[in-house]
Amino acid sequence: MDLEITEEQNSTATSVHKNVCQNRQLPTAITTPVQRAENAHFENKSISSTSSYQHTISGEVSHTPTNSSFTPVLVNPHNSMNAMTPVASGPNLAKNSIKLQNCVSTVSLGCELKLLDIYSRTRFSEYNPSRFQGVVMKIRDPRATALVFRSGKIVCTGARNEHDSYLAARKFARIIQKLGFPAKFLDFKIQNCIATADLRFPIKLEALQQAHGQFSSYEPELFPGLVYRMVRPRVVLLIFVNGKIVFTGGKTRNDISEALDIIYPILRSYRIS
Repeated sequence: MDLEITEEQNSTATSVHKNVCQNRQLPTAITTPVQRAENAHFENKSISSTSSYQHTISGEVSHTPTNSSFTPVLVNPHNSMNAMTPVASGPNLAKNSIKLQNCVSTVSLGCELKLLDIYSRTRFSEYNPSRFQGVVMKIRDPRATALVFRSGKIVCTGARNEHDSYLAARKFARIIQKLGFPAKFLDFKIQNCIATADLRFPIKLEALQQAHGQFSSYEPELFPGLVYRMVRPRVVLLIFVNGKIVFTGGKTRNDISEALDIIYPILRSYRIS
């Protein structure tokens, strides 16, 4: 009996000891005021460095089922800059405005032609010997007109550039050849290039005519433009008060460009300010 009481007492004492140990809390570490200040300073410093790092680096965080990764993006400061294109000067701007309007060319077929036969067997042709001693033929591609004469000479006009004029002359010769004439393609030549340009400033035509009277003529009652005959290159210019110029008589594009280079400083000095 005494043995049983002793075992119960031991088991009760053991359970009480376990409960006391579970409910007991470990004492916290004792820190001094100096250590607490150092710990607070270290925590503030780590937080500020983390926020500044987040502001300086921008990127994207990609989440995957296994992990997450950070991809930094480098910002190019030149992306916000706009490219500036150089502005063309006055002479270059005038040269860029040159535009061919008509190219006149001639070619010889090397044989005699029956104009009435050509007129009666072709489309888009006109023939009135009382008014003009030649057949007027037209084609659409390229858009051009031919003056066909009995001697076999053809004058091709209306083309906008040298290549179209050559192609149109070949087509006219081929049409006549298909009619049964022994036509050839001989002595093709560009005779006249008509072009326009815009100087973009008004001009004093009266003062220009007085200073360059030996090269120019100006009669506003008959024609509103000043006629300027250039010696070299041999080009005739029609100059208007609004700065528009018509070039005629040039054989090539270089003749027109050279004439503009010569006349531009002269017209610049007579600009209406």
